[in-house]
Amino acid sequence: MSVVASLSAVEVAYPGRGTVLGPFDLALPEGEIVALVGPSGCGKSTALRLLAGLERPTAGTVTRTPERGQTAVVFQAPTLMPWADATTNVALPLELGGMAKAKAQDQAREALKAVGLEHAAGSKPAQLSGGMAMRVSLARALVTRPRLLLLDEPFAALDEITRRNLADDIHRLWDQTRPAVVFVTHNVEEAAYMAQRVVVMSANPGKIAGQTIIDAPLPRPPGFRTSAAFRNAAEAVSYDLAKAMGHVQ
Repeated sequence: MSVVASLSAVEVAYPGRGTVLGPFDLALPEGEIVALVGPSGCGKSTALRLLAGLERPTAGTVTRTPERGQTAVVFQAPTLMPWADATTNVALPLELGGMAKAKAQDQAREALKAVGLEHAAGSKPAQLSGGMAMRVSLARALVTRPRLLLLDEPFAALDEITRRNLADDIHRLWDQTRPAVVFVTHNVEEAAYMAQRVVVMSANPGKIAGQTIIDAPLPRPPGFRTSAAFRNAAEAVSYDLAKAMGHVQ
């Protein structure tokens, strides 16, 4: 299986803060969903920015095989253009890539339909709930059919039921094209539900403190949250996280 992106012995240091990440190694095979979990300030989002090509490491090597337009990022805030409707927001990356406006808007409407928002195609962000706005942001990320999808705490501001529904949406949409996915979260159970592999990071500077493989089907079957596989994975991640934070000797 080919590797879509990797971080090899990367370190990131900022003036006045010192090293915030690393040395850190992470390889992303094609089609794998990886969750990054760790205490605040451990460098999870920094690792995501390195993978996205939005930042350069102070040391180490970042390798990316996706070409231009094949990486998509979804941030905690939907970052939609407030003056534009949902269709125009979703069509933006296609138009920036040179696609004709009419075709881009047709594909944007299909992407909105895929996330259950065909009825909101003409709505502006102020008219959308938080969950709907995040679905628009997700549609915009997936409309280009990326090889690498990076999700930076996309559910943080949402209620529990909306979070669960969106998790299933992401799995269903992932299953159509199988991009490599990195999902950043503070929530241990969310990580165990979303990912095939959960990487726990230590406190600043962020390093790998543990990894858990979740050997269960994706998309998740009904009732997975009550299964032994889910509970065992969540407990293993929780233990690694507690150890990384110094709560376990």
